[in-house]
Amino acid sequence: MLLKVSLIQIFCSRLVFINWLQNHLIPCPFKYLTGIDCPGCGFQRSVIALIRGDLYKSLALYPATIPLILLSVYLVIDKFLKLDIDKFLKLDNSKSIVKKTLFMFVGGIILVSYFIKMWSIYEHYKASA
Repeated sequence: MLLKVSLIQIFCSRLVFINWLQNHLIPCPFKYLTGIDCPGCGFQRSVIALIRGDLYKSLALYPATIPLILLSVYLVIDKFLKLDIDKFLKLDNSKSIVKKTLFMFVGGIILVSYFIKMWSIYEHYKASA
């Protein structure tokens, strides 16, 4: 009985948290001033979709969400845990090649998805004009 009650409480608190997040999204100043999406537009909605478990919607809203989260986790682990126990467990070398490669990879995903988004808007605008 206690297990059922706690599962219901966890489920309801998760729903309340998701609804609170949806109602408190940070507005994009770039989009507010120009009317054009910035390269980060869609990230908050994508994270909410990921929390809900909707992977397809999350990738459709902002393709770089999962790599960006993984990069953030990697950077936190690298910065604070310092796993230099052995040469084989070292997360990165002295020149930070892994970090630089991951930054380039995630940045490339962001730029390519932004270019595709802007190109589709341009094609839609060109067809309607």
